[in-house]
Amino acid sequence: MEESKKITKGGEFIIREANCDLIFTPEDFSEEQKMMRDSVIEFNEREVIAKRSRFEAKDFKLTEEVMKKAGEMGFLGVSVPEEYGGLGMDFVSTMIVCEYMSSGSGSISTAFGAHTGIGTMPILFYGTEEQKRKYLPKLSSGEWFGAYCLTEPNAGSDANSGKTTAELTPDKKYYKINGQKMWISNAGFAKLFIVFARIENDKNITAFIVEKEENNGMVLGEEEKKLGIRASSTRQVFFNDTTIPVENMLGKRGEGFKIAVNSLNVGRIKLGAACIDSERRATTISVQYANNRKQFNTRISDFGAIKYKIAEMATNTYVNESACYRAAKDIEERINSLVANNHSKLEAELKALEEFAIECSIIKVATSEDMQICSDEGIQIFGGMGFSEETPMEGAWRDARITRIYEGTNEINRLLSVGMLLKKAMKKNIDLATPTKGVFKELIGIPSFSFKSKDNSKLFSEEKLLLKNLKKLFLMINGFAVEKFGKDLDKHQQTIMALADILIEIYMAESALLRTEKNTIRFGEKELKIQMDMSKLYLYNAIDIASKASRQIIVSISKGKKQKMLLAGLNKFTKYKKLSFLSSSSKLFICTLINNIPSYSII
Repeated sequence: MEESKKITKGGEFIIREANCDLIFTPEDFSEEQKMMRDSVIEFNEREVIAKRSRFEAKDFKLTEEVMKKAGEMGFLGVSVPEEYGGLGMDFVSTMIVCEYMSSGSGSISTAFGAHTGIGTMPILFYGTEEQKRKYLPKLSSGEWFGAYCLTEPNAGSDANSGKTTAELTPDKKYYKINGQKMWISNAGFAKLFIVFARIENDKNITAFIVEKEENNGMVLGEEEKKLGIRASSTRQVFFNDTTIPVENMLGKRGEGFKIAVNSLNVGRIKLGAACIDSERRATTISVQYANNRKQFNTRISDFGAIKYKIAEMATNTYVNESACYRAAKDIEERINSLVANNHSKLEAELKALEEFAIECSIIKVATSEDMQICSDEGIQIFGGMGFSEETPMEGAWRDARITRIYEGTNEINRLLSVGMLLKKAMKKNIDLATPTKGVFKELIGIPSFSFKSKDNSKLFSEEKLLLKNLKKLFLMINGFAVEKFGKDLDKHQQTIMALADILIEIYMAESALLRTEKNTIRFGEKELKIQMDMSKLYLYNAIDIASKASRQIIVSISKGKKQKMLLAGLNKFTKYKKLSFLSSSSKLFICTLINNIPSYSII
C-alpha cells in the first residue's frame, strides 16, 4: 500500500472531510464484479422470483432446494478461500452476491445470510486448520447447511446471559451440552450448528461446532409461525446431553461472546446489502404500476402525491447503495493494508470488520428502516391491490419487518454506533476532543461581520458546507452530553439514540453526495441530474432529522444560558440558504425517472 494514500479509519468520517476521488461507488465495479452481479440476478429471477407463491405458501423444501442450487453455482462460498472450497472473492464482490441474492424472497435472503454469514464465518475466522478443512468445503458447496444458536428465551440482546451449559466429561474427551435455543434460522435443514454455551461459572460463553446426528440429544421444535419470511426454517433447538468432542470447541474457552459480536459485524453490513435490491425492486414495481394504473382518466404516476412517494423511495435506495459500497470498499482496503503488513487474510478481514463496526451498525439501521418505508409506500401506491397477496408488495412489507430486529435490534445498533465512537475516542484512536473544542470556541467567539462572499460556484459547495456544519452539530451535542454525564452517558439511552440519528444521517448523506460528486466529474452534470437532485433531497431531509434529534437533546438535558447557546448553535449549523432544488420544477425530478424507467433497475 502506498504511503501517500491514507487508509480510512472507522468512525473517522465525523471529523474528516472525505475526498470523492477516494470513495468507491457501484459505478466502479470491475468487469468480473458485473459478471457476478448479472449471474446472481439471472439465478434470482429464475429460481426465486418465479416461485414467489411457493415461498409464501411455506414451502420449506423449496428453500433447501434453492440453497443447494446456489451452492452448485458457487454463491455460498464467495467469502471462503479457494483452499477451503470457496471462490475466495474480495469483500465488495461478496456484498454484490449478497445484495442480488436477497431481493426475490425474504425467506431465501434469510437462509442465505444465516448460512454464508453467521453459519460459516465463525469457523472461517476462529476455527482451527483441521476444523476449516473438515467443514468449510461442505458449507461452501451446499452439501451441508449451517445455523447459529445464540438466542435463548431469556437471552436476546443480552446474549452473554445465556443459560445453555457445556460440561466436560470425566474422561475429558467430550463436552455435554444442555439447554434451549430459539429463533434459529435454517434449523430445519441445517447439518452444522454454531452453539454458544457456558462452561462452569465462566464470565463469558464459549462457542462450539455441533453436528446434527441421530440419537445425540438434539431435538427441534415445530416451525415458528411468523409474520414474514414464511419459507425460512425457524425453530427452537433443544440440547439434552448432546455430546461433542473437545476438539469441536470453536476458538478459545470464554471467547464465545467475542465471536458472537464479531460475527454480527459482518452480518450487519451484509444485511444492508441485502436490503438494497429489495428496495430497488419495490420501487421499480411501484413505478411500473403507477404508470399503468389510471384514475380520473389520468395515470396515477402523474399525481404529485405519488411522485413524492416515488422520489423518496428512489432517493433512499440510491443513498443506501452509496453508503454500503463506500463502507465495503473501506473494509476491503483495510484488509489489503493489513495483509501488506504481514497479517493473514482472515486475521486482516476480522480486524477490518472490527475497525468499521460503527459503519456496519449505521448501515444496518438505515437500510432496514428505509426498506420498511419503501415497501410500505409501495403498498400505498398499489392501493387496495397492495394489500392483496396477488401482488408482491404485501409480502415485501412482511419480509422487511424482521430486518429491524435480527443482527441486533436497531435500538441496540443505535446505542452501539455512538458507544463505539466514544470508546474509540477514549482509546485515542479518534480525536474527538480537538474538533469539539473548536466547535465550542466558534460558538462563544466574536461573530464575523465580514461581507466577503463565499464561493458557491464549485460543485456541491453549499451542500458540503452544510454537511460540515452537521458534523459540527454532532460534535457540539455529543460534547455537551459527555461533559454533563461523563461515564454515566451510557445510562441515558434517549440521548444516545438521538445522537445516533444525527450520526446516521451524516454518514448516509455524505456517502450519496460523494458518490454523486465523483460521478458528476466523470460523466457530466447532464448525465447525473437525477442523482444530484436525490443527493440534495436526502441532505435536506437529513437536516430535519438532525435538527429534531438535536432539539430533543438540548431541551431535555440543558437549561439557562447553556441551553440558549446550544440552541443558537443548532440554528447556526442547520441553516440552509439555497433551497432552489425544492422548487416545484426541480422537486418533480422524478418525472424523468417515471417516464424513463429501465427494464429492471430504477437507479
